[in-house]
Amino acid sequence: MEVFKKVLVYLSRENSLPRCANFLQSVTGEFCASQEDKALVSCGLDRNRFIISDREFCGSSRVLLQRPSFCPIKNFPEGQASSLPQDVIDRGVDVGVAVILQSIDTKVLLTRRAANLHTFPNVWVPPGGHIEPHEQLLDAGRRELAEETGLQLQEGSYSCSLLGLWESVFPPVLTVGPPKRHHVVAYLLVLSREPQLQLQARLCLDRTEVSASVWLEPGMVAAMVDGAQNSGKILVDLPPTVEVAELCDGAVKATMFPVSKFLNTVPAAGVDRERVSTGTRYALQLWLNTLPQLNQ
Repeated sequence: MEVFKKVLVYLSRENSLPRCANFLQSVTGEFCASQEDKALVSCGLDRNRFIISDREFCGSSRVLLQRPSFCPIKNFPEGQASSLPQDVIDRGVDVGVAVILQSIDTKVLLTRRAANLHTFPNVWVPPGGHIEPHEQLLDAGRRELAEETGLQLQEGSYSCSLLGLWESVFPPVLTVGPPKRHHVVAYLLVLSREPQLQLQARLCLDRTEVSASVWLEPGMVAAMVDGAQNSGKILVDLPPTVEVAELCDGAVKATMFPVSKFLNTVPAAGVDRERVSTGTRYALQLWLNTLPQLNQ
């Protein structure tokens, strides 16, 4: 029996056989012009391969795939592949899943990654992680949500859809160092039929992966999405702090957290800072776009 170690990204164009994406291959760039950073694609899991294609295929979903303009893979200098360790080159492009969990009273859950994690420490993201072999996207999302937050979603208590795909690289900019990790993250929108307070009462954060959590309303999310361009005006319009559940000495404590930190973006160089990840901002914008449809 064939043993699968991990689920990787496979690419297909014009109905060609799916081929495993190379580590230094820009996934988004395969489906858009060089000056662009997004494309509509079809995607789906098939025999432990996450296939992204320009054509629809059996079981696929049609979604937006996007990368940041500063994507290190997009901007990696030609001819410098030999500068990367062979074990990095051999990794391929991994697949992650992240859950945008919306309560019935229209709040979404974000978590702050633990400070000791090797990638994106202290960065705010939705609960999520890798996909195990033979898992479906929703199964992986539910498992990661339960592992990181203790929230078990019961059948019939939610609905789910695929929001979009994000091409993520760590470190996030070349000025910090060469790429070490390359992922495509599938963002799932999970609509719970429970209110935020009911979900919060069951929250139990895994201290090895998560250091804090917060529930955000659409107005705050809109400010985070637009924060890079309009932070001065936004800070006038918003309260200075928001309540965050933070792990401290093994206990969860309610902390008033500066809203300004949610408006931080990726620094052009130097040490990263506490912020909402760029991919999370992208997914939250897609979530905001769904709200008028959900409220009809």
